[in-house]
Amino acid sequence: MNVALAWRKSSYSSEQSADTNCVEVATTPTTIHIRDSKNITGPALSVPPASWADFLRLIS
Repeated sequence: MNVALAWRKSSYSSEQSADTNCVEVATTPTTIHIRDSKNITGPALSVPPASWADFLRLIS
């Protein structure tokens, strides 16, 4: 069974610019999914929540 992911775009992303570089993130209890907002049918990166948390700590 496939479950639709609830993708969220960064609040820093601009809806007015089609060429804005941005990512979208969808979370589940076991996986964080990351994709390019300009290519939603393209490849997505999937990482464990702990790895995502580490990444967020590094960039903040």
